[in-house]
Amino acid sequence: MNTTVMKSPITIEPMQAKYYPQVSRLLVYVFRGKFQHLTTMSDDDLALFFEKLFEHFPTDPASRRMVALQDGEVIGTISVKWRGEYNNGRKGRKQKLSSWKNFNRFGKWNLIKMLIGLHVFKHKPEMGECYIEDVVVHPDHQGKGVGKLLLQWALHFVQTEPMLDMLSLYVSGKNPRAKQLYERLSFYTHSQSNSMVWHLLFNEMKWDYMVMKMNNNEFDGSDQ
Repeated sequence: MNTTVMKSPITIEPMQAKYYPQVSRLLVYVFRGKFQHLTTMSDDDLALFFEKLFEHFPTDPASRRMVALQDGEVIGTISVKWRGEYNNGRKGRKQKLSSWKNFNRFGKWNLIKMLIGLHVFKHKPEMGECYIEDVVVHPDHQGKGVGKLLLQWALHFVQTEPMLDMLSLYVSGKNPRAKQLYERLSFYTHSQSNSMVWHLLFNEMKWDYMVMKMNNNEFDGSDQ
């Protein structure tokens, strides 16, 4: 007799502190290949590094991270940011300075290289632009529509924010499969960048900057 196990529905919810460890593990999955030239940290230490970033530094008010949940497990995550005006003030700067003490265990050189790498990946959105910093699906859940759900959340978010009218992201030139996926989801290549800095730090020189305008927002095709 065949027994069919019914899976619980996937929900998209805001990031919470209890999800930090699982999301950090997902970020290691996507960033390990990029940062392997920068750091000798193990996967466990790299996950702990991301977890401490979540714990000790305030979230940018002009950003949002969501998680895809199934049976209480984080199976995907997406982070977006947009252009906003804010000032953390002197108190915030003091808190940041003291928070760096929690990173001493990783070693000064590892910390410096990781911070340089993260800074290089930063993108400053223009007015009206909602930039997807990362979208990650757990390897055991790829090809099941999780990434599409996360991108649909981002699309809905932009549609409900009057000051936003465009989604954008970067995809590596070494990842044509991902680029084809985004093209099926109505993204198009706006420009291409060739950076010697990216090549030296991450061994990836070519990146495509892809955008989706809100007048062209129908999702179709398969998913990661």
